[in-house]
Amino acid sequence: MTEDYILGNLDLASISLWLFFIFFVGLVIWIQRENQREGYPLMDEDGSQADAGSVFPNPSDKTFLLPHGRGEYTVPSGQTPERTDIDAKLTRQFDSGGFPFDPVGNPLADGVGPGSWAPRRDEPELDGHGHPKIIPMSGSEHFRVSAGRDPRGLPVVAGDGAIVGKITDMWVDEPEQMVRYLEMELDAEYGGGSRLVPITFTRIWGNRVKVRSIFGEHFAGVPQIASPQQITKLEEEKVSAYYGGGTLYASKERQEPQI
Repeated sequence: MTEDYILGNLDLASISLWLFFIFFVGLVIWIQRENQREGYPLMDEDGSQADAGSVFPNPSDKTFLLPHGRGEYTVPSGQTPERTDIDAKLTRQFDSGGFPFDPVGNPLADGVGPGSWAPRRDEPELDGHGHPKIIPMSGSEHFRVSAGRDPRGLPVVAGDGAIVGKITDMWVDEPEQMVRYLEMELDAEYGGGSRLVPITFTRIWGNRVKVRSIFGEHFAGVPQIASPQQITKLEEEKVSAYYGGGTLYASKERQEPQI
């Protein structure tokens, strides 16, 4: 005769399987909600709150204590507000979604399209010891050019072939041990003074440094940094965005359809 058990066929293996299943489902839900801390609620192109999102509600506020005495950061409600100056700098011909926005002013200076930048904190990014990560090589004795062509002293050639100045320094990311920016001194006719260019926007060709994304007339408008010894996260955004915008807006020909 078969005996009747209160728990039926439930055994340790079944209990373990069900516990794992419940844990895994809870983990997926928790990760999805944590993913909604920054950038939420989602916004449509016209600035209204989007319907798209998650089936789960946004998580409750969590406050993070920032290292090196930089205060607190609360998300999702206390995150950095979005830029409020965009609407007046863009226009569009159609109200329905999916159509492009066109710049109404100087797109390189306005920071729109491929030249858009995010309002990051106006403070330098720090390493684990609280020191600025990105510094000029001239201010450090720990770095030297061990391979490849040293660009310092080479002329800077713009996308239209104009020679706008020369490279005077390299800015390195100390923890990552790599070059992030090249510093150049512009000739007076192209604005004068020092400017930075992300090394990813340059090509070092033997006896010159080529910056294809912008033309000679645009170099005077490259955003300048406040300190000669460090660059803030906001300044990084604006400098990189300026060259990025030039890849499309430097000339009318670049804005035409490409085949």
